[in-house]
Amino acid sequence: MQNPAATIYCPNPLCQAPNPLSHNFCQKCRTPLLKRYLRAVGSAIDGYSPGEILAERYLVKGNRILLDTKPGLPPETKSEIPEALAPYLKLSPYKLHIPQVYGLSQESVPHTQEIWLLEEVPIYSGGTGASAEGQLMPELVSAWQTAPALRQLNWLWQMAQLWQPLSKQGVTSTLLTPGMLRVEGSLVRLLDLQSDETSTPTLQELGQLWSQWVNDAQPTVTNFLKQLCQQLTTNQVGTSEQLVELLNEGMAQCGLAESTTYQIATRSDTGPKRRRNEDACYPPNGTAVAVTTGMGVAIVCDGIGGHEGGDIASNLAIDTIRQRIDNLSQTSNCNPNTLSRELEEATCQANDMISERNDHEQRYDRQRMGTTLVMALAEGHQIYLTHVGDSRAYRVTRTGCHQLTLDDDLASREVRLGYAIYRDALQQPTSGSLVQALGMGSSKILHPTVQRFVVDEDCVFLLCSDGLSDLDRVEQYWEREIIPILDRQIDLATAASQLVQLGNSLNGHDNVTVALIYCQVGQSQETGQAELSLPQRTPLPLPTPTQGARTILQSAPAPTRTQQLPSRHSPRRPWPLLIGSVLILGLGGALTYWGFILDGFSQISSLINGTSTTATSPTASPSDSSPSPSLKPGALRELTQETTVSVSVPSPSKSPQGVQGTLPAKSVLKLQEQNPDSSDLVVVKVCLMPSNNGNPDFPRTTQPKTTKHSAVPSSRSTPATNLHPKVGEVVTIPETTLTNGSKPYTSSNPEVQKECPDIPVTPSPTPT
Repeated sequence: MQNPAATIYCPNPLCQAPNPLSHNFCQKCRTPLLKRYLRAVGSAIDGYSPGEILAERYLVKGNRILLDTKPGLPPETKSEIPEALAPYLKLSPYKLHIPQVYGLSQESVPHTQEIWLLEEVPIYSGGTGASAEGQLMPELVSAWQTAPALRQLNWLWQMAQLWQPLSKQGVTSTLLTPGMLRVEGSLVRLLDLQSDETSTPTLQELGQLWSQWVNDAQPTVTNFLKQLCQQLTTNQVGTSEQLVELLNEGMAQCGLAESTTYQIATRSDTGPKRRRNEDACYPPNGTAVAVTTGMGVAIVCDGIGGHEGGDIASNLAIDTIRQRIDNLSQTSNCNPNTLSRELEEATCQANDMISERNDHEQRYDRQRMGTTLVMALAEGHQIYLTHVGDSRAYRVTRTGCHQLTLDDDLASREVRLGYAIYRDALQQPTSGSLVQALGMGSSKILHPTVQRFVVDEDCVFLLCSDGLSDLDRVEQYWEREIIPILDRQIDLATAASQLVQLGNSLNGHDNVTVALIYCQVGQSQETGQAELSLPQRTPLPLPTPTQGARTILQSAPAPTRTQQLPSRHSPRRPWPLLIGSVLILGLGGALTYWGFILDGFSQISSLINGTSTTATSPTASPSDSSPSPSLKPGALRELTQETTVSVSVPSPSKSPQGVQGTLPAKSVLKLQEQNPDSSDLVVVKVCLMPSNNGNPDFPRTTQPKTTKHSAVPSSRSTPATNLHPKVGEVVTIPETTLTNGSKPYTSSNPEVQKECPDIPVTPSPTPT
């Protein structure tokens, strides 16, 4: 249908007035107008021309680019999600780089095909990019030549970080397609995801692509990149983790040529409708500091527990983490892996301190206190974010505002598991219920998220509790409230106060806490532009992964086509024995498959060298090995001991109380898939739970709970969150716990067959 006069409707549900596209604020209520640009996938969009409107709301702006003229309304979706869109959902923790599924537009005749729409696409929509509004951001290859040296390495580092998660979803080809690689300042953003249809891409191919950019690299990194590409193409760098480590070292050297100053300001307020402030922040409320050397830290916590101690939990978390970081700041030369691990351990220590206090004070059910956490640690040219719960972190530059953290709630979990589209999941009444927070149980089942960002341009990081972030207030007001900081039109403390006032006036249902980190990048006066070279120590040893942590953009090693096992030469070993070993291996290759050859080679090599047959190869990585047949999707396992699990069923309040439960011995579980958030978790379905009277349904304990994050305060009790999972429900459990505390289940119990028939499962990818 032709567009007679394009308009955009106010997102305020109480207004929804039409406005000209040229307006930035509603002419009736002055609410900021959201300019949400989308990208259409599928061939059906090719039949439309600019100016047409799809489904009476999506204005066609250009080639596959549409504008949602009714951003205040939820998009249309359907329960059955096409298989081709599953990678977008499961890669939602990487939405800073990867588009996300927005919704569906289905037109009538003559256009009868479905048109799926993506959001978070690299399209200019605000800030200094307003003049190019509605246009795609530049390709990486076109911006490469003029980019500073640190940014060039930063772009490659982000691509290396994305290699493993994209490989797991079978879309690594995207990173080898220059047209899909777009950049927004220092960020690499993908235009689309391309399936690996013919063959699995290799790091050698990535090295071949990068080698085409070497001649246009900055002189200080040209030699470094040339050596790096050579090692990639000759398979001397065998995993993406090794590649990341090499780029880390290059950025560490290159970053010495830049000086970064951090200004930090905090502000916290009880809000107009709460009796006490359960939020807490560091530096203390109202503080403004500048950091030129050493570490700068900002923390925001949102307490859970109402009158029972949410404020105690939030302050206890900050005190515990501060003490740990103070000790860390006295340690020099912390590499990224060590620093990330320390932040994870500090978070787990804070969790255990709160949990132990709950246990000591005999707090149970709704009396148990807890807190969310979002923390930024700035050091040199990098910032580390640590996150648990639904307090958020945003990054604002002159071209855009991006949410960096993913809420630990049921809606986000459904998306990560590939079960729902986020905009659709938000419509569920329990979508905001938390699945984890500090203090609710043992740190053994806590999975904090740690992210690392290289700072190579002026920007502002905003940490905030949901008293500000609810109802998309940050997305609506970032240009008006935060861009003036970058333009030096307002000081940081004043901006923090205004953001708190914004949360109080437009939301007002909760405490509001913000921390602002203003990053200013300049040229170092002490260090010149020395030419970088690649360290001569490859292949690199793989870093030890931290147990239980969800690390975004710090991925596990990518599986390679052929794993090189080390050879150990000793002059005293008799040649006949070596030759015989080779002959045995050759014969074994004709009789069995490649996995057994690796095992046999390891054993023979161990015998030759006089070592134990259980020794681990120095280049082997836990993530490179195929899962045990007994732990593959669809397998049934019987617990041999009582086991703690994380319950993924909806809870009626946002409190995470009850999401951690226990399963008794002799419970039967069916493996569904590995949790995409963490390589050490598996998702299982409860098939059988025995009780003393033989009832297969384990008794469930219930307690009334108060709603924490409702739109208005409420003292009403809501249906209870279950402390124990129920037969038929889905839970997550550490893979090591399941391996050590269960055995294969082979009985033909009809109750098990009833609850767990041969349901479709998503197989975990295995290395080729």
